Amino acid sequence: MKIYTKTGDKGTTSLVGGTRVPKTHVRLEAYGTVDELNAQLGLLVTYLLDQEDRTFLQQVQNSLFAIGSHLATDREKTGLKAASIIRPEQVEQLEREIDRLDVLLPPLSAFVLPGGSRGAAVCHVCRTVCRRAERRILALAEQAEISSELLAYVNRLSDYLFILSRKMNQDEKKGEIFWNNNCK
Repeated sequence: MKIYTKTGDKGTTSLVGGTRVPKTHVRLEAYGTVDELNAQLGLLVTYLLDQEDRTFLQQVQNSLFAIGSHLATDREKTGLKAASIIRPEQVEQLEREIDRLDVLLPPLSAFVLPGGSRGAAVCHVCRTVCRRAERRILALAEQAEISSELLAYVNRLSDYLFILSRKMNQDEKKGEIFWNNNCK
């Protein structure tokens, strides 16, 4: 199989199901941003000290491939493949991981600024890309059916990335940076 097909040279691409759409289509913005998030998570994994965190984040990356496939499927032309479906258990797994990490951390008393260790800063970049992906998916949801589990998964993922950034700072013995709301 060749890497290049030349079929997109004029600014269109094919969805799962065969429909051709412009590369600027809202659907491509959605799954392209999910792809960008997945690439950023690949970078984040290189900063993780804890093997359990690395393993979990790689599971998340696999789930993001499923989400990308879901978003790339023209459901008017073809059904979703089983591998493209986000299940409630996957959302629950994210919630359990958030809860597991949260009990390891001191309670928050102020807003946290992105930063601390390099890894935690990368984690915050991932969190913001995740929020953008969520906005792009919601824009697509105005035009196409998107599962509630997929929407919940992406929403929880940004929460997970926030709590993971805090854990990364703790693991690296870096203090969190809190917002100075004096703004003076």
